Amino acid sequence: MGVIFDWDGVVIDSSDRHEQSWELLATELGKPLPAGHFKAGFGKKNQEIIPTILDWSQDADEIERSGNRKEELYRELVREHGVHVLPGARELLTALREAGIPRSIGSSTPRANLDSIFSATGLDELFDAIVSGDDVTNGKPAPDVFLLASSRLAIPPAQCVVIEDAHVGIEAAHRAGMKVLAVATTNPLADLTSADAAVASLETVTPEFLRHMLAA
Repeated sequence: MGVIFDWDGVVIDSSDRHEQSWELLATELGKPLPAGHFKAGFGKKNQEIIPTILDWSQDADEIERSGNRKEELYRELVREHGVHVLPGARELLTALREAGIPRSIGSSTPRANLDSIFSATGLDELFDAIVSGDDVTNGKPAPDVFLLASSRLAIPPAQCVVIEDAHVGIEAAHRAGMKVLAVATTNPLADLTSADAAVASLETVTPEFLRHMLAA
C-alpha cells in the first residue's frame, strides 16, 4: 500500500497566498481576472489556467513567462507571510511512516514552491518520493502525476490511495486506477461525492482507515 498526497489544500493551507499572487500578477500585467477564476483553476497547472481559464494569452512563451512570474510572487508571499500546515497532515504522515506505509507527494505545483515550504517546515523528511508539476507534461485531470508517484514508490496504482481536495485531482486519481480520499478544505463535503470517501479534516484519518478504504 502507498499513499499519495496532493499538496496545496491537503498538506498546506496555501490558497490565500496563491490567490494573492494571481491578483499581484494581474495588476503587474494590466490583465483582468474573471469571476470565479481561482476556484476554476484550483489543482491545474499554470500552462492550462492562463490560456483557458484566464484567457490572457495563447502564446507559449508568454504563458511560460507569466506562469513563472506568478510562482515567483507566490514564493515572495510565502517568505514574507508564511503558510500553515493543515490540521492532521503532519500527524497522519508521521503515523504512516511509523506504520511502514510509503508516502509520496503528487502535486501540480512547481518544485521550487515545494522546496520553499520544505525549508520552513521540514515536511520533506516525511515523504519517500516527490512528484511536482515540473515532472510531467500533462497536468491534472490527466493521471500522469499520480502514475509517476506510484512508480517512484514502486507500488502498483491499484494499491495506492490518493488524498485530494480538488475535483480535477479526484478525476486524475481515478483515471490512474487509484482510490481517492477527499478532504473538504477547498470544496464542501457535499460536493465531494465523486471520491471514494471524504472527510472534513485529516485529523480523523488513520493508517487503518486508509487500509480499510483500499480494501473496500
